[in-house]
Formats: sequence, C-alpha cells, structure tokens
Amino acid sequence: MTEQSGAQVEDWNDQSGERWVAHQVRLDAMLAMFGQTAIEAAAPVTGERVLDVGCGAGASSRALATLVGPRGQVLGVDISESLIGRARALAAQDMPVVFAVADASKAELPEGAFDILFSRFGVMFFDDPAPAFSHMRGALRPGGRVAFVCWRSIAENDWVRLPMGAMKGIIQPMTPRDPEAPGPFSFGDRGRVARILLAAGFTDIAIEPFDTSVPFGKGPTRDAAIDDAVEMTLEVGPLSRALADQPDDIRARASAAVRAAFADRPGERSVMINGAAWIVTARNPV
Repeated sequence: MTEQSGAQVEDWNDQSGERWVAHQVRLDAMLAMFGQTAIEAAAPVTGERVLDVGCGAGASSRALATLVGPRGQVLGVDISESLIGRARALAAQDMPVVFAVADASKAELPEGAFDILFSRFGVMFFDDPAPAFSHMRGALRPGGRVAFVCWRSIAENDWVRLPMGAMKGIIQPMTPRDPEAPGPFSFGDRGRVARILLAAGFTDIAIEPFDTSVPFGKGPTRDAAIDDAVEMTLEVGPLSRALADQPDDIRARASAAVRAAFADRPGERSVMINGAAWIVTARNPV
C-alpha cells in the first residue's frame, strides 16, 4: 500500500498547513472556480455519499454537502491536522459532512461505501499514485464516479510562472524537479494521469483542460491588491521555499521583482492571473 511520504505529512502539519490556514480565505477564493467546475463534473445528487480527498479547509466538502443534502454524506480527509481543524470550525453543525485527519492512500475506508471520489488539488502528492488510486477505488461502489481537478504545467500557471520568472538573476535557479515527483504539478502530463487511472482499474477516463482567470491577492485599492499578492507569494508556494534561507537584501530584491511582475497583470481590487488545470473524470467498473 502506498502512502504519502513522511516529509509530506510533516510539512503539511507544520509550515505548509499553518500558512494555508492563515491564507485560507484568499486561497479558497483563488481556487473557487476550479472547485466549482470539478463539482459540476462530479454531478452529485441528493442522497449520494462523497469521499473528498485532500479536502484542506473543507470548501469543496461543504459545497458537496449542500448538494447531496441531509440524506447524503461527505467525508473530507486530509493529512493536515490544522486544516482539518479549520474545516471542522467552518462547517455548520447540521451539515452532512465529517472531517478526518487521514492519508486516503492507506486509510481504512469502508468498502464500496461512496458514490463519488472527489478532489480539488489533493491527489498530486502520493508517492506512488497508481496503488493509491487503486486503494481509494475500493471505497467506491461499482459504477461509482471519480472527479478531480489538478494543475497543468508550471508554464501555464501564473501563480508560479510569474514570480519564479521574476527571480532570474536574483537567486540561483532551483534544481529542476522530477516532473513526476509528488507535488502540485506532478499530474501536469495528461498521458500520465490516464495511465495512473488505468493502472488503478478505472474506466471511462476523460481529461479535459480548464482555464480561468484567477484572483490572486485582494485589497481595497490596486496597490493594496498587488501588495497582498506579493505577500501571499512570499509565504505560500515554491517561491517561499526558494527564499527561506536567503538574506534580507535578496528577499527585498525578490519582493520588488515579484511586485513588478504582478503589476503588469489586470485587476483593480485583486490581481488577475491565468490558471490552467485538468478536469478529470472516470468510473469504477460495474
């Protein structure tokens, strides 16, 4: 049975989890259209049971719970205790949703209990994704559905492309990652995603591109919105890691360069950037 690496679990229960909680409102706003489109692809109906993998602070779980209604049920799982704590705090008491700290790739899940396996950017971090999906498929009823959204390439996503491009000449280029190593962009290759789901036993696999304009940063004025986008970039994501051990002068230069990059993007009370993802659907054979 595969599982998420100890480093992933440690990180999401330390800095990454804490930063996501701190920026939860802005991050959920940034990801809202992706989550909504994936939920539309899942097409939940009243009374269905949904497993939400990597549910974070629970935005998608709450939306799904509203759609399945009191006769349905949503189980949201995530490896981050802080994010699950936030999810529990945000969910109304009468919502048909339960949250659990768990690694969906190895957790004991009730066999055939769910109609839908769903995820909003939560399935790209498994060390060995095909066995992970095979394990999760066991929790789906025969004929059950899969729907998730995952990022395409870095080059297509401004939230990483713009700040990392602005860093050229300021910090040493980061060592290129294995494109299939666990991380936000490990499902960027459509063919790889299809191979993983096929190996896990799914059928009727469809992988469609989804592009949207993303509100990144928010403020009452244009300048405040840009400042907010820079702050979020420096605290969440790849650039925050790249600058973690840099001296103050380098961080100041980086901040100015990132601000200039965001200033070229449109928007008045938020910085509008391009986001690119895959909407993936599949089915558990009958």
